[in-house]
Amino acid sequence: MQLKLFLLFLLIIPGLSGIAYGHTVDAVGDYRVEIGWMNEPVVSGETNAIEFYVSPLITCPEIPEPIKCAESQEFKNGIPDLRKTIKMKLIYKDESIILPLSPDHNIPGKYYAFVNPTISGFYQANILGTIVDTPISLSMHPPKVDERAYIEFPEPADITVQQMIDGHTALIEDVGDLKDSVSNLENDTQDMNLGYAGLGLGIIAISIAIVAVAKSKKN
Repeated sequence: MQLKLFLLFLLIIPGLSGIAYGHTVDAVGDYRVEIGWMNEPVVSGETNAIEFYVSPLITCPEIPEPIKCAESQEFKNGIPDLRKTIKMKLIYKDESIILPLSPDHNIPGKYYAFVNPTISGFYQANILGTIVDTPISLSMHPPKVDERAYIEFPEPADITVQQMIDGHTALIEDVGDLKDSVSNLENDTQDMNLGYAGLGLGIIAISIAIVAVAKSKKN
């Protein structure tokens, strides 16, 4: 039993780590850079921000690849005062926007590029400028923006309004059918009494329907 629990634990841990840490890390010269969404999961139609971290890259003699070296480290001793020297160009397919960086006043080396991603999908963030004296022109990819609809509950308000409009339309059509029935009864000269009786019933039904429509609009 303990062996089964241990194996289950090993299966769960990788999934948890992927959820908790959705940032992308890279290296530029002597610096470690990192980006990720401020609010996760990120969904379309909500104001969010791309977090941008810059810190010194500690040498990794045992890891020759700069990116792997940067990924093995955590953000620490961030580089401040980069707001005026670095811009972020956010790209989605053929469209792009330049986003200024806003510094986190409590964490030196951490910056925000605020944006409202209106469409789900993958975005590209181009980091342009200089880190102190080191030029940077780097393309990075934050995690995918998901479709907003998958977390919406209950149904959006516009669907409810459409349902009300459909209901009113159906009610009005029923009133029209009643008017046609009354007209047919009036034209029936074979049984005048039946015609008047039908006319009376039709008028009553129309009155009830009109009251129902008025109450529905009021609600």
